[in-house]
Amino acid sequence: MITEVASYFTDGCGRCSRFATDACSARIWAEGVARLRQMCLDAGLEESLRWGHPCYRHNGRNLALIGAFQGDFVLTFPDAAILGDDAGLLEPAGPNSQTATTLRFASLQALEDRAEAVKALMIQARAHAEAGERPAPRASAALDLPDMLLSALNDDADLAEAFHALTPGRQRSYVIALSSAKTDATRAARIARFRDKILAGKGANER
Repeated sequence: MITEVASYFTDGCGRCSRFATDACSARIWAEGVARLRQMCLDAGLEESLRWGHPCYRHNGRNLALIGAFQGDFVLTFPDAAILGDDAGLLEPAGPNSQTATTLRFASLQALEDRAEAVKALMIQARAHAEAGERPAPRASAALDLPDMLLSALNDDADLAEAFHALTPGRQRSYVIALSSAKTDATRAARIARFRDKILAGKGANER
């Protein structure tokens, strides 16, 4: 995994065999992710690296993350529930997501066509961070985490931060995968195998 944010824009996140090749999603969408980067910086957000991806922060809060896939490039707002999305641009990150958090673009022109609305979301996110405002907690059933997963989270601060940033559906997918294991050795092996997925913001069954 990369250790410097600039590397993402030239070579990708470093999490798969396509890293630093022309098949890397960050290279496929190089113009688009570069444009998103400039928009975030122009909005006065601080650039950092989280989970191998460019993250844009203000007042100590993660406000937006850039990502790229084979079919599109995205900007995700972790606190999207507090934003007013008048243009209706935000979409759920996946089928198990309960909140629309993600902007998806299948071309650079698609981003340019919505540039003003995207900038407005960034400005809103920054203003909420400055005011210390967060989305109201969602009412949901408490998730009973397996003991071995709790231990792994307690021992690995990066893993804990990434796990708690997952949608409830993605968190639940790991609980199900670990609960179905018959032995502690299998559970430990699965946790080790799942670490990169959790850091990438994915569920247990996502590629």
